[in-house]
Amino acid sequence: MDNIKETIKEVVLSIVPITIIITLLQFTLIWLPMEVFFQFLIGAVMVGVGLILFLLGVSVGLQPVGELIGSALSKTKKVWLIVLFGFILGIVVTIAEPDVRVLGTQVDTVSGGEIPQNILIMSVALGVGIFVALAMLRIILNVNIVYLLIVGYAIVFTLAAFTPPNFVPISFDSGGVTTGPLTVPFILALGVGVATVIRGKTSTSDGFGLVALASIGPIISVLTLGVIYG
Repeated sequence: MDNIKETIKEVVLSIVPITIIITLLQFTLIWLPMEVFFQFLIGAVMVGVGLILFLLGVSVGLQPVGELIGSALSKTKKVWLIVLFGFILGIVVTIAEPDVRVLGTQVDTVSGGEIPQNILIMSVALGVGIFVALAMLRIILNVNIVYLLIVGYAIVFTLAAFTPPNFVPISFDSGGVTTGPLTVPFILALGVGVATVIRGKTSTSDGFGLVALASIGPIISVLTLGVIYG
């Protein structure tokens, strides 16, 4: 019950400020047609209800399942299995991420179909999957995350020099949309579950950093896509 109240409070505090600001602008500066303004208010209510249900589903279902999967995989003591399922789950959860689909639709529209929605979504998902697998391997081998971040961004800036300019902003936005409300809780829970079993509860912080790594993957994959298209 407390979880429901906290989620409702969080969503209300997120949506009410922007609703108030747009309402003030409506009656002071912009004066949109009232039909459009009422559509905005209805949309704000629908977004609020949807977010409450969505976040409750994430906290009740995805987070516990992610942690349990990470723990179960680690108990098998098979490195290849942990890495493989990290790769697969990274791809699947990214394809399901709403932010990724919104970006894919917008890029498809703006590019006039030159960058198809499905191609972009699969590129982003593949990048996340590869780097989640690397993150699992990092936890197992206890590699300092700083080294992986340095190498990852070195690859990013190298690819950016050979990629058409219009792909560079798309690639960095691709990294941003993977930090959405579906991908982040699941990947973090997965990492914490793996770290808890491998190095004990005192080292569960080793499970963090997965999102930082996972956001590099889509940047590299979309930049690579730009090199191919270019």
